[in-house]
Amino acid sequence: MGDPVIPHRGAGRWRAPYAADPFHSRGRLVPEPVSPTRSEFQRDRDRIIHATAFRRLKHKTQVFVFHEGDHFRTRLTHTIEVSQIARALARALGLDEDLAEALALSHDLGHTPFGHTGEDALHDCMRAYGGFDHNAQALSIVTRLEHRYADFDGLNLTWETLEGLVKHNGPLLETDGSPAHRYRERGVPAAILEYCAVHDLELASHAGGEAQAAAIADDIAYDAHDIDDGLRAGLFDLDDLRAVPFIAELLDDIEARWPGLERARVIHELGRRVITRFVEDVIGESERRLEALAPRDAAAIRHAGRPVVAFSEPMAQADRDIKAFLFVNMYRHPSVVAVRRQADQVVRDLFGRFLAEPETMPDEWRKAAEGLLTEGRARVVADYIAGMTDRFALDEHRRLFDATPELR
Repeated sequence: MGDPVIPHRGAGRWRAPYAADPFHSRGRLVPEPVSPTRSEFQRDRDRIIHATAFRRLKHKTQVFVFHEGDHFRTRLTHTIEVSQIARALARALGLDEDLAEALALSHDLGHTPFGHTGEDALHDCMRAYGGFDHNAQALSIVTRLEHRYADFDGLNLTWETLEGLVKHNGPLLETDGSPAHRYRERGVPAAILEYCAVHDLELASHAGGEAQAAAIADDIAYDAHDIDDGLRAGLFDLDDLRAVPFIAELLDDIEARWPGLERARVIHELGRRVITRFVEDVIGESERRLEALAPRDAAAIRHAGRPVVAFSEPMAQADRDIKAFLFVNMYRHPSVVAVRRQADQVVRDLFGRFLAEPETMPDEWRKAAEGLLTEGRARVVADYIAGMTDRFALDEHRRLFDATPELR
């Protein structure tokens, strides 16, 4: 009969043989009847959207604190932007769009209030008790901390979604079972290892193509919207960005086509072009890698030994250059550092008080901490603080302390 004809992607939704198959998922930890109206990955996406942790992203910081202006990104707006880019990449590469979207929507669920400052502070507070890791926290949220369903804790997501959530930044273990490079110093978080002892997520392999698409979509969204937010906040100007060769080229193109264009439109046009160039590059590079690998199924992607969805080396350098610029000119800007210092103190104050006086937490959390040794109680406290929005963390601080920073 010959090889099957794969329809051109413009003819409708095209799914490659290496895409995750929602009709042959590895299933859920707690078996459930099949939905008559939605695929397994669509159900996962919907459960994530309706989760309490997802709604809280609206009031969790990306870089700026929530009250600095309506036009700056929050974790929620960032997540929506990542989701849009992830779907575009999945569609172009023949991956399952619904799984890519579910992974994009869930990738930041484990983040603390006050952005990376909150995570760094909470990790330092938890250092003696195994540390804090936002990927491990996201897994805890979707497998343990969400209390919505009568039959199970968490969201009971499919194996593919859980695998992508945990491994979207690459393997956590080497093939010999030792921690991968990024976990070499502190080890793989206990919460992940404990879950995998019950439901093995194969930590020594890469995640599927959909998770890789969501991960690189996160990088693209960060680069574009942090440039946009930094410009609008006045932390740096367009001329400063010319220090990044990739951005200088884009600005030259905009200026040549629209001389004298007003600044606000230049900023928007720059953001559009950053995203477009990165997305087009990822599609081209990923197609080259896929052609060389010729994967027959999703397992071949997982065991390829390197990411299949990736930037070309010139665009990987552009990504590194943008992040280096933003680190100095945005994340370490004096006004941002001042707010970070105050937010750090809020998290440390809350952790110390709740650990010493668990009765100051709400009843649900107080009961969860009752009778536990210090390490177990610290984990409950970390779960409680990690779930807070910026606003609620400040409210809790005001309730418990005489003076609370304004974060300005």
